[in-house]
Amino acid sequence: MKKDLHPDYHMIEVKLLDGSTYKTRSTYGSKGDTLTLEIDPSAHPAWTGGGLKLVDSGGRVSRFKKKYEGLGF
Repeated sequence: MKKDLHPDYHMIEVKLLDGSTYKTRSTYGSKGDTLTLEIDPSAHPAWTGGGLKLVDSGGRVSRFKKKYEGLGF
């Protein structure tokens, strides 16, 4: 096997938006570096639900629900 083929994994600290931190192994930076996130699971709408509601007036979602309403989902 070739030498130096795999990246160097080391411990870094990840800092979330709320100020909390955790340690993890990564190839980011060098040993002991801090990765400060701009978007994290505690604040991003993709993980929190975003508070947006789907508005579908007789469109694709309605047709899908009507097509499969008998399956009992």
